[in-house]
Amino acid sequence: MRDAWAGIIGLGVSLILGPIVIPLLRRLKLGQQVRDVGPEAHLKKQGTPTMGGIIFLAGLPIAVAVLDPRSAAAWAMALLTLGNGLIGFGDDFVKVALKRPLGLRAREKLLLQVVLAAAFAWYVYRLVPKTYVLPFHLGTLPLGWWYGPVTVLAILATANAVNETDGVDGLAAGAAALSFAFFALWGLRHREQAVVMGSLAMVGGLVGFLRVNLHPAKVFMGDTGSLALGAGLAGLAVLTGAPLLLPVVGILFVAETLSVIIQVMSFRLTGRRVFRMSPLHHHFELGGWSEERVVTVFWLVSAIGAALAWW
Repeated sequence: MRDAWAGIIGLGVSLILGPIVIPLLRRLKLGQQVRDVGPEAHLKKQGTPTMGGIIFLAGLPIAVAVLDPRSAAAWAMALLTLGNGLIGFGDDFVKVALKRPLGLRAREKLLLQVVLAAAFAWYVYRLVPKTYVLPFHLGTLPLGWWYGPVTVLAILATANAVNETDGVDGLAAGAAALSFAFFALWGLRHREQAVVMGSLAMVGGLVGFLRVNLHPAKVFMGDTGSLALGAGLAGLAVLTGAPLLLPVVGILFVAETLSVIIQVMSFRLTGRRVFRMSPLHHHFELGGWSEERVVTVFWLVSAIGAALAWW
């Protein structure tokens, strides 16, 4: 029952903050700046409040402080998540308040993310296995000196992959909730309370956030939410010794990121585009799919990835 309280706290905080934060963001005129390079249908979203990630992130430190304030692993995961949320908040602020559509410079964001990821890897080194689980019952992989670089890479890749996925109402929030649910089950199976608590707090927060983020969204999570979600997922994976399962658990995030890489490489090398538009969700939107259909199908893909990872 104690574990369930993490989800209840996450859900409750999210439901309470939604009606408070959204009007505040509107008053501060912190609305999404929609670039004209995206699907034309998205232009009507111009001005929708962004930075809404704070709605579902707030419940995480509250859950840890209330349920297990002495858990070093839980606080490490929470601080990694919130730290990336702050980086995303800075990026969003530059975009909407300072009117710089591209936000922070890529190297600035990357440097801050590397520092956070390296600090997390250093801190949890004494708390977690130095052997990572391989998917599909292929055994384990002892990392030795590679532990630090692999851990940092997993955090950076996952944070930015979720960021790429956030482009359709409800898509990233729902997909991430399914991935966090996987780690909640993993934590229950292996009796890792910090993992269960962190996962359920995020699941609860995201479920509450979807109430205002499903199409038509009243608020967007922004980089504030998407970078935090990816880092949080990776942090949980590190605590469980399972970062190498992330490409399976987050199969949708991998597909979205690969679509961007393939599109850029193809255009630079051949002058041709493989997809109508990247990331992948825009390809299907331009193919005539509604946002609701894209989200439903992509959530199903996320659920299949989580099921495969569990298997």
